[in-house]
Amino acid sequence: MDYPKVPQEINNIVEDNVKLLAQIFPSAVKDGQVDFEALKEELGQFEEVDKEKYELTWAGKQDAKKKAQEDVYNRTLKYIKEDSKNPETTENIYIEGDNLEVLKMLRPNYYGAIKMIYIDPPYNTGNDFVYNDNFDMSGKESDITEGTRDDEGNPLQKNQQSTNRFHANWLNMMYPRLKIAKELLTDDGVIFISIDDNEVENLKKICNDVLGEKNFIACVIWERAFSPVNLKKHFSESHDYIICYAKNIDNLTCNGLPRSEEANDRYSNPDNDPRGNWASADLSVGPAIQSNIYEITTPSGRKVFPPSGYSWRLNKERYFEFLKDDRIWFGDKGNGVPRIKRFLSEVKQGITPMTIWKHQDVGHSQKASQDLKKLFDNNAYFTYPKPIELIKRLLELYSNSDSLILDFFSGSATTAHAVMQLNAEDDGNRKFIMVQVAEETDKNSESYKAGYQNICEIGKERIRRAGEKIKQEIEAANAQLKLGEEPRQVPDIGFKVFRTADTNIKWNLYDALGQLDTSAMTHTPDLADFTMGFSDIDVVYEVMLRQKDVPLSSTLETLTDISSRTYLYGSAYLVCLETEITEKLIDKLAALDPLPIKFVFRDSAFKDDINLKDETFRRLKNLIERNSGLAKKTYTVEFI
Repeated sequence: MDYPKVPQEINNIVEDNVKLLAQIFPSAVKDGQVDFEALKEELGQFEEVDKEKYELTWAGKQDAKKKAQEDVYNRTLKYIKEDSKNPETTENIYIEGDNLEVLKMLRPNYYGAIKMIYIDPPYNTGNDFVYNDNFDMSGKESDITEGTRDDEGNPLQKNQQSTNRFHANWLNMMYPRLKIAKELLTDDGVIFISIDDNEVENLKKICNDVLGEKNFIACVIWERAFSPVNLKKHFSESHDYIICYAKNIDNLTCNGLPRSEEANDRYSNPDNDPRGNWASADLSVGPAIQSNIYEITTPSGRKVFPPSGYSWRLNKERYFEFLKDDRIWFGDKGNGVPRIKRFLSEVKQGITPMTIWKHQDVGHSQKASQDLKKLFDNNAYFTYPKPIELIKRLLELYSNSDSLILDFFSGSATTAHAVMQLNAEDDGNRKFIMVQVAEETDKNSESYKAGYQNICEIGKERIRRAGEKIKQEIEAANAQLKLGEEPRQVPDIGFKVFRTADTNIKWNLYDALGQLDTSAMTHTPDLADFTMGFSDIDVVYEVMLRQKDVPLSSTLETLTDISSRTYLYGSAYLVCLETEITEKLIDKLAALDPLPIKFVFRDSAFKDDINLKDETFRRLKNLIERNSGLAKKTYTVEFI
């Protein structure tokens, strides 16, 4: 009997895409293969008139497309408990590793789950590092030998302007990351990308290619500096850009910016209108519409026409409706030019943002550096962080109170800080996933001397310190509350840390017929199934990476009433790593209430008892199907 196996691969992107295509164009997919001629006909392309077409291309684009579809073999995410904060309760995640590799590992469980992505990638100034994406080798040694990684195994190299593929190298780095990022976004999701003049044109073109030109929202100009650098020969650049795209702009809603007290103060109620405060707006508008030019008589008897070249904003019938509803204002003495009353209660609460963001509103680079320096006891450990206020504005515009936020070039973790800060201010429950490669700090830098040997160490410490600062501020404010005032809640300031690592599972223990290769089992049972230095927790997380819709933040508990090596993940997935399965153990598992939706066992734990394995599979599978319904095909029993 063929039993379901935990798949070795994490993604099968090509197969997933073919299935999606079959849903849209069934006639274009036959026996699992794409009929490209039929697909072209479905798209209305019945004849190729001219092979030339408008498109963005560069040296290496085809390879970049392949990189986006390749899986990451024999790799996993290792849980680092000692670096985590409040791991039992937090829903926040920090991942150390190359972001393309990490994005691919996140894809099965976070497909269509991320509401907002913000990234601040290398700007390609000639001194920035870009990533080498070579994940098909078993370890780092061959990469180091070939020079594609540095001596510490970091997959980075400088992209010098002298190279003849200067822009192409950057595009090849960005393209596959954006492809996977798009798949992680919710249908109403949005991505923001910081960039400067070096690659802004190419970034917009590549986003048009990946996300679709119609999904472009805006190119925001952020005033990152306000003092000129007089050493500049021509112009002193004072701005960066933030490119904004939607996953599907038809589904996207902008929350708008919160109304300021200053804006609300413009409203008053001089006539004691029961509908509350209001402000008057001009009743005339240009250019003139002839039918809307008519005489209005004020309460004082004065006859009024709209100014020359203008007409009234309302037609005559609509004007009298407004007049009857007391929505026309003629001034305190009833003799003024008529104006429309706009009530604060009826005004859109979210202010539509403009595309130029001044430093007074969202901060600037110098302030961001100063704020981070204060957080680290007046030590400058990171250069050019983004202001918290800038990221908070992005969150205010397009995130909901419970949104999941991703930053896969997280740097000093400004995005995580901004998420926690906004949650503290509006009582939200946003969650974050930060991803950062462990790029070394300069050995002569203050950060290295202080013990922060890579950027990840700075980012994690920043989250810890920022969280504690937020907690202290809330507790101090709660201590000053007056009778009857509600205390503020401390948001989730914890995070679970993961690090990319080689697999813990020996996947290839089966012969060509699919039978267990007992000749490989020359060691203890654990070393026959798993790699040297593994832990049970590492194996459980690796198995969970191959499931669907199971967040890394889910709970993990040991079911000590069952056995010492049986684990329940997310209150739904049971992973049993016992070296020997018995009928008594299966009886305990079958009696669990509530029943898990999936059971995972070690193949080797059944020894040669095929009958017990068969009975275990049938019994538990039947129980699962009875509880969850036959339609849920993924809920089953699997083996590793």
